[in-house]
Amino acid sequence: MIWRALALATVFAAATANADTLIHAGTLIDGSGDEPRANVTLRIDGTRIRAIEDGFIPGGADDTVIDLSTMTVLPGFIDLHTHLSSELSRTSYQERFTLNDADFALKAYGNGIKTLHAGFTTVRDLGDMGNVTISLRDAIARGQLDGPRIFTAATSLATTGGHADPTNGWARKIAGDPAPINGVVNGPADARKAVRQRYKERADWIKITATGGVLSLAKNGQNPQFSDAELTALIETANDYDLKVAAHAHGTEGMLRAIRAGVTTIEHGTYMTPEVMREMRRRGTYYVPTILAGVWVGELAQKDGMLPAVVRPKAAAIGPQIQDTFASAVKAGVPIAFGTDSGVSPHGMNAREFQLMVEAGMTPMDAIRSATAIAARVLGAENDFGTLEAGKLADVVAVNGDPLANIERLQSIAFVMKEGRVFKH
Repeated sequence: MIWRALALATVFAAATANADTLIHAGTLIDGSGDEPRANVTLRIDGTRIRAIEDGFIPGGADDTVIDLSTMTVLPGFIDLHTHLSSELSRTSYQERFTLNDADFALKAYGNGIKTLHAGFTTVRDLGDMGNVTISLRDAIARGQLDGPRIFTAATSLATTGGHADPTNGWARKIAGDPAPINGVVNGPADARKAVRQRYKERADWIKITATGGVLSLAKNGQNPQFSDAELTALIETANDYDLKVAAHAHGTEGMLRAIRAGVTTIEHGTYMTPEVMREMRRRGTYYVPTILAGVWVGELAQKDGMLPAVVRPKAAAIGPQIQDTFASAVKAGVPIAFGTDSGVSPHGMNAREFQLMVEAGMTPMDAIRSATAIAARVLGAENDFGTLEAGKLADVVAVNGDPLANIERLQSIAFVMKEGRVFKH
């Protein structure tokens, strides 16, 4: 009897192991930019897509069939600019004094869930509190927690008084003199040490603040904040450790210095000029526009008490400009990848960026591609995700209706699968 029970268990295990998940897709937009396909079946074996077949293939006895035959199916989206551990509010400037790292970790987890349910199965986090997204990234990868796949820069790098100096606005008696371990550098030696510290902390990317910023407690939002020598040391060291560099930049001179030094992405790019665009095209530097953040802070600047006094005029100036810059970049053929700066805007609202991109002149298909195939290429992960094709991870989302006819439909995601597991249906 015992051997018979073992034999039956072996047969059952083998049958289960061979079971597939079949998704019947009414319309398939695969993320490559090709024309949509009608009435296809995605055959998923565990975490990966085994095949995409024409027609609605009936499942076998042990298969699971998911009927999305009335929906448009797309790859899981990628947001290349998030801040999971924070969200702008009336009290957010005080939180570094009132919250512990564990509090920020819990915030990051909750915001990650919102992001995943909005259809974003992968994010790049460009600056957190207390390096908490490193532990969150690992817990999600191990399957201990739910959430999007995370590539994180952990602590951003700045110069003294720069946009990411964590002590901006503090009283002198508590500000101290932050150092590379805190993400603050002054000179090439500091720049090298700061990159090596991020490597030691197991960051995936390096984030620098090449110019001033909107939300920092400092007057200038555009001035260059790294010297050429500092940028050269920083990029050379990052290259040594196989780390790519993302550069926050609003002002023209800071953008040019960062692009010529060899950064992979320019974030925001508000005052991008034709010269900057030419350099980006020539060097293959990607533009991550974060239009949503600019629009959002522009709206907050009109409300009394929402932003500190030193921040409010910067937000009012940059908000209206950023969408016009994006429109010019589209016409100029600058490489564009999707990013929102969520954490400035509320988490879970990420897909509004698609609408803003299309309003500024990008086609719906190109906007989708910027958040799928192109964003995966920026991450160096195009062999694993970013498009729906055989061999890639089963990151799948679906919406009712046709997002190519109405891009706002992407703000109402009906189905989310990540690595073959359904998170929303």
